Amino acid sequence: MARLLFRLGNVPDAEAEEVRELFEARGFDTFETRAGFWGLGVAAIWLRDESQFDAAREALDAYQQGLSERMRQEHSDLAERGEAPTLWKRLLQHPVRMLLVAVAVAVILAITLLPFLGLID
Repeated sequence: MARLLFRLGNVPDAEAEEVRELFEARGFDTFETRAGFWGLGVAAIWLRDESQFDAAREALDAYQQGLSERMRQEHSDLAERGEAPTLWKRLLQHPVRMLLVAVAVAVILAITLLPFLGLID
């Protein structure tokens, strides 16, 4: 019976491709499923041979640990150079988007709190 190894939902294409290459290089017998047109399925990489699950999981865990360390290092390098994304930089890059988000938050808060504020007389 097949076992789920790696969900592909919200995974960048580059990372998904690295995972595919990892499983192929290690000789694991895998197949992929897609979420489908309506997104009701499970986009994932599955292992056909359940006896390989522990080894595949160890390889995936080692890859993800290395990826995590790489991402942390890249972020710290960006922070040292002053290029790390911050709220203020995002505000300056996308002022209209940030303004629309702030307006949406204010509207949602107003709609949520108006019934309670009406009780105070």
